[in-house]
Amino acid sequence: MQQVNVGMIGCGTVGGGVLQALQRNSPLMASRLGVKLSVAKVAVRHPRKVRAVAIPPSLITTDWENVVADPRINLVVELIGGTTMARKIILHALSAGKPVITANKALLSAHGEELFAAAQEYGANLYYEASVGGGIPIIKVLREALIGNRITRIYGIVNGTCNYILTRMKLESADFADVLAEAQRLGYAEAEPSLDIDGYDALHKVGILASLAHGFWVNPKHIYVEGIRSISRLDIQFAGQLGYTIKLLGVVKRFDDLRFANDAPPRRKSRNSQIENRRSARVQVSVYPALIPNSHVLASVNHVFNAIYVRGDVVGDTLYYGRGAGPDATASAVLSDLADAALDLKCGSKSRIPPFVPHECDGAVLNMGEVLSRYYVRLSVVDKPGTLARIAAILGREKIGISSVIQPEGHEGESVPLILMIHDAPNAAMTQALEKIGRLAVVKATPRIIRVESFE
Repeated sequence: MQQVNVGMIGCGTVGGGVLQALQRNSPLMASRLGVKLSVAKVAVRHPRKVRAVAIPPSLITTDWENVVADPRINLVVELIGGTTMARKIILHALSAGKPVITANKALLSAHGEELFAAAQEYGANLYYEASVGGGIPIIKVLREALIGNRITRIYGIVNGTCNYILTRMKLESADFADVLAEAQRLGYAEAEPSLDIDGYDALHKVGILASLAHGFWVNPKHIYVEGIRSISRLDIQFAGQLGYTIKLLGVVKRFDDLRFANDAPPRRKSRNSQIENRRSARVQVSVYPALIPNSHVLASVNHVFNAIYVRGDVVGDTLYYGRGAGPDATASAVLSDLADAALDLKCGSKSRIPPFVPHECDGAVLNMGEVLSRYYVRLSVVDKPGTLARIAAILGREKIGISSVIQPEGHEGESVPLILMIHDAPNAAMTQALEKIGRLAVVKATPRIIRVESFE
């Protein structure tokens, strides 16, 4: 039986999970693949560190270059994280013609275009199933299973920390700060949690999904991002009364022949656009909290679980659900890449499906100001006649319509909450209107806005 020698760089939580999974299931994988996977070297920073999985001392090195340069090593697994040293390691391995497996979403988000170009230049594959969705095989789905579809919509709950916090806030009527502290105590949130709760972890993942779905590398600077810090117990409560659940969503929407909010003409197509795709198309790529109807399946995705909802023009709506983080879920995705890499080496496949073949117009990401949305708005206002009329007048001047108004009873004091549900309106117009509303003397706090997704 052919043997593929694996060099691992990094053996922390994820790397240890991969080693344990290989020890448990490598005979099973060999019987299915006809290829034996053997870990030949493991590069670690602290060789004497006590680990959950035992590594034979003969395999350990502190020099990652020793792993990449070893002629016995057939493929490299990078699991150190970060974007500086990891980038150097991957480029070095690819330039040596060795395929690389990574779970590094931040690196792919920042440098994906460069890394995939290097893989193509040197004839080596780059595998990254573990970068999005943990154990959910969403990369393979978009790259291979749905290859015959134009992807028109992706909605993803892709950050377990935020989903855990929002779930607890809903189920227990708890405050954000209290639930965040508990999540940190349990290890679901980092001591410095901004990467998760401010939406940047989700941004990395959604950018990768958008790039796969639409054939061009999405620059993370073009992705609108908004986290969950401003979500309050009141918002959770009022959303529930209205029949909604709040989730942090990654959103990728393709728009054909779009009339933009500012009435600007569609952008010209690049010469690389395929001839058959003559329609004007642009893509929204965003991360933000959203009100989801309780009747929709994503509203029931709770705690640390992830789910990704994909709509194709042929297949229709599909859903992918599972654990989005943790050593076992991530290890499962790495094992999937190990299997693909081993088969590619066995069969001499340099690149079965190119990662990004531009097939959309321009690769243009919509500016968030152009995007139409429905909205939930929470205001803290002085309860006196004429307040609502002044607010409605500002919205009217921006051609923004109110679909419903809730002023709950039982709130006493200098100000009371006022909830507005807003019809479809451009984000730019809504932002401008709220700035004006926030300056009214009868409005006593910064207006809170949450977008509403109808999945149409």
